[in-house]
Amino acid sequence: MMLNLSIAVVVFICSFVLTWLLRIYALKNNVIDIPNQRSSHSAPTPRGGGVALVISFLIGLVVLCLMKIIPVEQLLSLFIAGAIIAVVGFLDDHGHIAARWRLLMHFIAAAAGLYFLGKFPVIDLFGFELSSGWIGMVFGLVYLAWMLNLYNFMDGINGLASIEAISFSFSSCLLLLNTTLGVSDSGLFSVLVMLGSSTLGFMLWNFPKAKIFMGDAGSGFLGMVVGLIVLHLAMINSSMFMAEICLLGVFIVDATITLLRRLIAGKKVYEAHASHTYQIMARKFESHKTVTTVVLVVNLVWLTPVAILIARGSLTGVVGVLIAWIPLCLIAYFGGAGVKDREKIST
Repeated sequence: MMLNLSIAVVVFICSFVLTWLLRIYALKNNVIDIPNQRSSHSAPTPRGGGVALVISFLIGLVVLCLMKIIPVEQLLSLFIAGAIIAVVGFLDDHGHIAARWRLLMHFIAAAAGLYFLGKFPVIDLFGFELSSGWIGMVFGLVYLAWMLNLYNFMDGINGLASIEAISFSFSSCLLLLNTTLGVSDSGLFSVLVMLGSSTLGFMLWNFPKAKIFMGDAGSGFLGMVVGLIVLHLAMINSSMFMAEICLLGVFIVDATITLLRRLIAGKKVYEAHASHTYQIMARKFESHKTVTTVVLVVNLVWLTPVAILIARGSLTGVVGVLIAWIPLCLIAYFGGAGVKDREKIST
């Protein structure tokens, strides 16, 4: 535990200082986010601060591997996939990359992550372990690409993307502590501590008032890395896949229902919009802080306990996810996700 505490402190400080330096860089080089139709902000703000958590996390991964806390394959899976996404996002933050080329790189990164994972993990469904073979690998590509893009979609108000990554990381540590795995059985515990700490270092510059935005480099990276960590955890315990998916319910439900309702309505899904549930709620309450705080409470008080029950085998994975997600689906649907698209707000 002292090792994990040391990792947390060092990575946090590194991320915090790098974010400060990146803010100076962004201001000097006009790397500024200009509000558009989708924005929930009204003031131009420096962007690209997510690079700080990317660098801190990737350096930490190398250190963990050199210390033999994680295997080389795990390092390569997370490092290569995450680095590809971060570089593409960084370039897009500084200019513009056509959507088709971004999507191609997303799949290449996902393929690299899955290659070093070795195979798609066995999933516990209704008490039966499902091994999907090559079909699972195809599903894995789609799953990782969607995780990455939904994380980009959900990075629209102060602190939200950071809070999701932080609560995912430390709630996942609780899941490990509450299963037969134990802390010492997986270097992923240290990886999760590092991810949460590096994101926290950035978040202090982004919440409750945003002095710098995460940018695609950070949000896309988090989506890819979080998605891969879920698969790595499932490799050592088949019940962990559904437990981890449960934890990510707020992001998955909001982004998916919003996309589906826009598709059904015949809207162009690639066009900028502000009709996600969190954006609607930010307008309703006229506060980013309120919405982000509510998401944190939902993650910790509702989703995490259900996820622990799934991880321990006390609750079947699919049943647990349905129990956890149905209220979220109802909130998104009746809240107008994918339908209510209004003028941007300022906070």
